[in-house]
Formats: sequence, C-alpha cells, structure tokens
Amino acid sequence: MPHRRRTLSPRLYARRPRSAAVAASAAAVSGLLIALTLGGGAAQAEPPTPPSAQEATTMLGEIDEAAEGSMDGYDRDKFPHWIDQGDNCNTREAVLKRDGEGVETGNDCYPTKGTWKSPYDGGTWTKPSDVDIDHMVPLAEAWRSGAADWTQDQRQKLANDLDIAQLLAVTDNVNQEKGDKDPAQWMPPESGYHCTYARMWIWVKHEYKLTADGAEKDALKKALGTC
Repeated sequence: MPHRRRTLSPRLYARRPRSAAVAASAAAVSGLLIALTLGGGAAQAEPPTPPSAQEATTMLGEIDEAAEGSMDGYDRDKFPHWIDQGDNCNTREAVLKRDGEGVETGNDCYPTKGTWKSPYDGGTWTKPSDVDIDHMVPLAEAWRSGAADWTQDQRQKLANDLDIAQLLAVTDNVNQEKGDKDPAQWMPPESGYHCTYARMWIWVKHEYKLTADGAEKDALKKALGTC
C-alpha cells in the first residue's frame, strides 16, 4: 500500500456520517462481467465509458470558449449532494459500490468490505474513509463555467450524476490536491490516465453546456494527443 501524505488542507468534500453512449456490444459484454449488485440492479464496477478520443475532439470544438466567471455567490450547498439513489443508498455509497471490487454493505448501504483502486494514482484502498468521490468537473469550476446561472435542480443533477463520468472513487489526498482546478492546472499523477481523464472532462462539460477557457482547451487537446 503506498504511503499517503496527511499534511494537506482539511477536506472540503461532504460525506455521510460514518459513512457519448456506450456501444451496444460493449454493454452486452459488460453484462457478463457483473460481479456486484446495487440494490436490485447491476453495478458497472467502473464509471460510464466516455466518448472516444475522436468523439471527444469533436465535442471539445463545440464547447464555447470563455474566460472563467466569478466565484461570487458560490456555495457547495447550492449543489445538493449526496442525494438518495434508492435502496437506502446515497450517491457517495452508490459510487463506492459501483467502483469497488468485492464490496459488501450493511443495511444502511455503507460499505463494510471492499477494495478500491484509484485511477488517478494507482493507489489501492480497503477502507471507504480512504476514498473520496471526485466530481470530474469540480463544483466550483462548474460554477465559474456557467452553473452560477442554473437552477438548484440543475446543479443537484450535476453533483449526483451517475449516467455520465462525473463521479469517480479516488484516493482522498489526490482528490484534495486536485481541488477545483481545471486540466490546465492539474492532471492525474498517473500519466497513462490523461487520455481517459480528458475524454471524461469534455463529456461532462459538453453534456451540461459549460464553457472552457483557452488554457483549459489547450490542456485537453494535449491530453487527447496521448490517446
């Protein structure tokens, strides 16, 4: 198990106490690999598959370029999370079940057993408390990119979206290092993940019609070049 630093700033990510579409053929194959269940439904064991590099390049060109807006009025509470996802699970717990291996839970859906491998740094953890659920596009970044003008319901949807690759289980300290930075300021330590990270980031911004500044677009183009 890698050594984790504990000298970073206090965590800002809310937690429960104690606590682009995929091709049809790929979906059929994934159905044979189901190892976990989320309530009565099947878990994916990984986030939704992002668009290909070619598709992401097209999407990136369709994202409006604009300077980041102000943080005036921003509050994480304006992006309500983690909401109920059914079967007594909130969004955080649903992602822990989806992204982990061998996950077992109590009646409250909080994991009592499991293993989580962070794609950002390759770290492997067996305690849910060592894992954060990262918002691919951080909530503050979304605010600066257009979400300041959204309704509360729209912001809640982004903060809890399980249908696209907006939520990932990752090493807690690495998530803290990312903070609210965009790809021009931060990319995962695992360089082999930059292609996937860029495709996911672009997918979220395109889906929610968020803007991107020039430096951000340049960093995303560079990451797509590694695909």
